[in-house]
Amino acid sequence: MAYFVQQIVNGLETGGVYALVALGYTLIYGILELLNFAHGDVYMVGAFLAGGVATLLVHNQVSAVPAVLVVGLMVLAATLGAGVLGVGIERVAYRPLRNANRLAPLITAIGVSLLLESAVQVWVSPAPVLVPSNALVPQTVLQVSGVETPLMGLMLLVVSVALMVGLDVFVYRTRFGSAMRATAQDREAAAFMGIDINRVIMVTFFVASALAGLGGVLFGLRFATIDFYMGYVLGFKAFTAAVVGGIGNVRGAMVGGLLLGVLESLAGGFISTQFQNTLVFLGLITVLMVRPQGLFGQPLTDRA
Repeated sequence: MAYFVQQIVNGLETGGVYALVALGYTLIYGILELLNFAHGDVYMVGAFLAGGVATLLVHNQVSAVPAVLVVGLMVLAATLGAGVLGVGIERVAYRPLRNANRLAPLITAIGVSLLLESAVQVWVSPAPVLVPSNALVPQTVLQVSGVETPLMGLMLLVVSVALMVGLDVFVYRTRFGSAMRATAQDREAAAFMGIDINRVIMVTFFVASALAGLGGVLFGLRFATIDFYMGYVLGFKAFTAAVVGGIGNVRGAMVGGLLLGVLESLAGGFISTQFQNTLVFLGLITVLMVRPQGLFGQPLTDRA
C-alpha cells in the first residue's frame, strides 16, 4: 500500500508541472483555437533564464545574496522573460496569420518551436545544464508511514495547485476573465461589445507563457537538470493533459495534468518504465474514444 501511495505522490509532483504548462495550451486554444506547439519551448526558455540567474549568483559565489532572494530573482526572470517571449511570438508569428487557414499558424508554431530549441542549443549549451538547487532549497526528505517525498517536491505541488486555483479565480471571477471568456465564445461579438480583442489575446499569451516559465523554475529546482529538448518532451505531455481534460477548459487542464502525472508514475512503478509513455498515451486514446471532447470539455461544434 505504501508503494502505491508513493507512486501517487510522485505522480502529483510531476503532474503539477504538466498542469501549469497545460493551462497555457488550453488558454491559448480557448481564445484563438490555436495549438501553440511552441508553448513547451517557452517553458524551456523560462527554465534556462532561471538557471542562468542561479548560475550567476551561486556558481560565481555571490555569497551576499540570500538563497530566498536568488529564488525570487529566478522566478522574476523566468515569468517576465517567458511572458514577454510569449507576447512577442503572438505579435510576430501568429497575429499576421489570425485570419489565415488553420494550417498556416500550426506550421508557424512548429517553426517557432524549432527556432527556440536551436537557439538555446547553439547559444547556451547542447548538453544538460545543472541548476544549483541544493544551494537554494532545502534538501529535506519528508517521511510519513513509509511514504517519502522531498520537501521541494511537496512545495512544487503546493505552488502548482495554488497557481491553478489563482488562475481559476482570475478567469471565472474577474472582469478581465469575463472578457477572456467572451472572446473565446465569439470574438466578433466581443469586439462589438467594446472588448479590446488584441489586448485580451496579448494578456492571455503573457499569462500562459509566464505560467510555463514558472513551471520551468519549479522543474529546475526540483530535478536540478535542464536541457534544450525538455520543452518538446514535457510540452507534448502537457498538451496531452490539456486534451484529456478538455482543450479550452481551464479546470480540465488542471485535472488532466495531475491525472497524467499519476498515471505515468503508476505505469512506471507497477509495469515498466520502458512502456511508461506508451501506456499513458493508450490511456489518452481510451479517454478520447469514450469522450472525444475530453473529461471536462463541451461537445465539439463549429463556430459560426
